[in-house]
Amino acid sequence: MAFANRGTGASLEDIAKAAGVAIGTLYGHFPTRETLVEASVREQLDQLDQAATTLTEEDGDALGALTAWVRLAVEHCSTYRGLASFLAGSAHTAGAPLHHTGVIVHKAVAPLLAKAKEAGRIRTDVTAEELYAVITAAAWTRENSPEQVDHSVRLLAFVTEGMAPQAG
Repeated sequence: MAFANRGTGASLEDIAKAAGVAIGTLYGHFPTRETLVEASVREQLDQLDQAATTLTEEDGDALGALTAWVRLAVEHCSTYRGLASFLAGSAHTAGAPLHHTGVIVHKAVAPLLAKAKEAGRIRTDVTAEELYAVITAAAWTRENSPEQVDHSVRLLAFVTEGMAPQAG
């Protein structure tokens, strides 16, 4: 709850107090802020993975399925202020607590990406790693947009247009 209210920079002392445990107990279970953040988003990761499976299995527009999942991933990655930065920062650091999150996202998006490529709806050189970068960038944009405007929607529209196969 503290992350939802105050972002990933929430005081760990406040989190321990809200949970009714001593700070030492919190650190005993979650030695770093990153491990606590990862635990707090694990259920959402499972939902993202399940959504990717469902969308991959559905008949219909492969690009529409991919973009729907990317939008869902952006929502997930901007759940807490600061989460997108944590995710982007750990993407390339094997062993980092949130690195596993990136691995799950890459694994989830791969079949959707392959399906869109096979359908000729997306450029063949687009990679899951690039989509992860787009997701975290759009999530950061969403976190930092004024409350009335979600600039990530337009950013994703630009990116989707840019991923279309090039004519000729």
